[in-house]
Amino acid sequence: MTHESSLPDAQQAEGPAIPSTVPPGTGRRVEILAVIAIAALLIGFVVAETSRSQSRERLAMATESRAAMAPSVVVARVQAAPSVAGLSLPGETAAWYESTIYARVNGYVGQWFVDIGDHVEKGQVLAAIETPELDASLAAARARLNADKANVQVRHAEADFARTTYERWKNSPRGVVSEQEREEKKADFASTGAKLSAALSQVKLAEAEVDRLAAFEQFKQVRAPLTGTIVERRIDIGDLVTAGSTTGTTALYRMTQNDPMRIFVNAPQAVSESMTVGTPVQVHVDSLPNRTFEGRITRTARAVDIHARTLRLEVDIPNHDDALIPGLYVKVDFELRGRGVAQIPAAALVLRTGRPQVAVVGSDDVVRFRDVSIARDDGDTLDLASGIAPGDKVVLNISSQIADGEKVSPSGDDSRSPAIAPAPIQGSR
Repeated sequence: MTHESSLPDAQQAEGPAIPSTVPPGTGRRVEILAVIAIAALLIGFVVAETSRSQSRERLAMATESRAAMAPSVVVARVQAAPSVAGLSLPGETAAWYESTIYARVNGYVGQWFVDIGDHVEKGQVLAAIETPELDASLAAARARLNADKANVQVRHAEADFARTTYERWKNSPRGVVSEQEREEKKADFASTGAKLSAALSQVKLAEAEVDRLAAFEQFKQVRAPLTGTIVERRIDIGDLVTAGSTTGTTALYRMTQNDPMRIFVNAPQAVSESMTVGTPVQVHVDSLPNRTFEGRITRTARAVDIHARTLRLEVDIPNHDDALIPGLYVKVDFELRGRGVAQIPAAALVLRTGRPQVAVVGSDDVVRFRDVSIARDDGDTLDLASGIAPGDKVVLNISSQIADGEKVSPSGDDSRSPAIAPAPIQGSR
């Protein structure tokens, strides 16, 4: 009895009982739902595949249509090259004369009288050098000169005495004096004459040494070698200075003469033939915006630098008012005689074959590549001596995929000046 009563309690503790039977028709509904889901998936797959197929067809048609179209290019019309072409190049001013002044004597600076920026005349005293060693050497040389002169007087007296003695012995009757004594007096006379000549020579040597040291005494005053401006002073009171201009010797002053003023320019090799003596130029300085300096090419190096491939040339400019100073950066404008027959933008140049070429578009819109020869290149434009003629249309920045003989679609304002024509990058086919 106890076992039977415990079963209901266990069932009640496990929860409500699950029905053991399925409602009729449940399996049929599951099958219908599965069929509907499969049909929906099939319909979606067919629709998606159809859409993708249509997209591929449209893309293929568009690609074929695009491939069949001629590539678009921007053209510029070739202009006639000017008879006179302007060219601007950087330059640098330099003094007409530049002198570095060194000491000619050893000593120390006693005084200096001019400083940087001072205008000095030729021969003006710039500094004074104290030279105690030179002064002592000069005094000693003068003393030796006086001693040598006194020695000459002694030799003169000896020579006179030897001469008179020899004359007496020479005129003595034979038998009164011996021949040997007569010959001794003659030798004494000759010897004193030689000694006198040696003394006179020594005087000349002493005089030369005095003159040499006296000449160095003049260099105790450092004088300006030319009329100009002091641009550097490297001495002060008490500085020891050494004569000479070796690498270990310190210069005293540096000065320049700035009228006229030299202007050095390095011209590219491409225009070296046009840089002839007498070519007019205009010089502009940033610090003097309202002033233009006129001049001409005075001289050229007549040789191209093998490293920079430039020609060194010089322009001389009058500078009476000292408006220009050495070391200025300037812009030099040249007027060069034109040598080309046609002018194109630099963007039209092609170097596919290693030779300069341009792509010319004819009236049939077909591209033809032509070899050209460059007469002048100023960076933005090119003057051509042969290959094309004014009025031709050239392609700017042509794509590497466009071949000779290919039909293109020109665009852009082809009547504009090549100097201002834009150079957009062409897209590929």
